[in-house]
Amino acid sequence: MRLLLVEDNVRLRQSISDTLRHGGYVLDAFGTVAESHAASQQIVYGLLIVDLTLPDGDGLKLIRELRSANCSTPILVITARTAIDDRVKGLDSGADDYLVKPFHQAELVARVRALLRRPRDIRAATIRAGGVVLDETTGDVRVNGEVLGLRPRERCLLALLLRRAEMTVPKSAIESALSEFDREISPNAIEVLVCRLRKALSENPTSIVIETVRGIGYALREVKQ
Repeated sequence: MRLLLVEDNVRLRQSISDTLRHGGYVLDAFGTVAESHAASQQIVYGLLIVDLTLPDGDGLKLIRELRSANCSTPILVITARTAIDDRVKGLDSGADDYLVKPFHQAELVARVRALLRRPRDIRAATIRAGGVVLDETTGDVRVNGEVLGLRPRERCLLALLLRRAEMTVPKSAIESALSEFDREISPNAIEVLVCRLRKALSENPTSIVIETVRGIGYALREVKQ
């Protein structure tokens, strides 16, 4: 799940980024309306976290523009504005939730999970193949009911392959999905991720394998017993 954070306070932006990345989310973080608006035109995000007071504009204007462009992505407002009128304006402008600063990081993560649980389309909250089940809301991975401990990027890679099970996923698509605007992932790093994911899956009874499609990418396939 790829998230967008718009927060101009450098220390808070870094703190939130670290928390969410540790929770298994891929995150792009910016400090201005212009940067975040440009990013939202290129990437389909699962959730937007938007501060209202930004150096080049008001976060409410950004939210209104996104909603007027038929963007249905969940939006969580984080702001120091505490007045009831401000909260009403934020929600009426198109935000789905409103969190007042200062807040505990645990509450932020809980609100992110809650927003991601809300149905936005017909896609199921879980994806599965060959005894492997991944909950896209919580990031939990289970193999035959047992929790499989994976690192954040390993979970992201598994989710991508599960969503395209039996199909070849090009390396370029994996790079795009796992990279962040300020953190690109190299082809060698992808090979290491695939190797670690294969090892984790091989240590548990499952009927799926990750095949290398030479010169193209990888494919997750279910081996029929």
